[in-house]
Amino acid sequence: MPAVLALVLAVAGCSLLGGGSKERATIYAPDPRVQAAADWPSVDWQLSMSRATASRMTDSLRITVRPQGNELQVYKGASWAKVPADMVEDAILRALEDSGRIPAVARQGSGISADYKLVLDLRRFESDYTAGGGVPRSTIEVNAKLLHAPDQEVVAARTFLQAVPAATTGVEDVVAAFESGLGTLAGDVAGWVLASGDAHGREHR
Repeated sequence: MPAVLALVLAVAGCSLLGGGSKERATIYAPDPRVQAAADWPSVDWQLSMSRATASRMTDSLRITVRPQGNELQVYKGASWAKVPADMVEDAILRALEDSGRIPAVARQGSGISADYKLVLDLRRFESDYTAGGGVPRSTIEVNAKLLHAPDQEVVAARTFLQAVPAATTGVEDVVAAFESGLGTLAGDVAGWVLASGDAHGREHR
């Protein structure tokens, strides 16, 4: 089974590097799975996740590519099945749920009584050629803040960055690199959330 799911549909296209006519577009749905690390603590509190913020260009169904420093384009004939903010949220939520280390985690507004809240700002989700080497790096950058829900105190804050080189310049390899980076980032955020909340709870007991 391929690591990255792809569906082919006829849509009106824009391009990397061009666009305008009807084209067959491949829709990519990265589906990373995260294994809990042995040092992730088990906690007794609940977590809510607010909707990740992102710029309109970053949070687009088109796959963004940065050919050079201040220029952004999109890949022709390719798009995401979900916007990047949703992909990041889903990956982190699943990593925490599947870990078995937390009683409950859900999106804000789901009705759970959360002790902590995770706030995410998605800064980058792009294929980046600026590092050189002839192939792009699938780059994901997220700033995360963990808040103590009762008083909205910021317990911890950190910026997470994954920049995974693609095997080739082909879109499928770029998407595979995104999937790898997304899985690693989700695991890093999940482990950090558990450790930060656990440390805060111990300090205030």
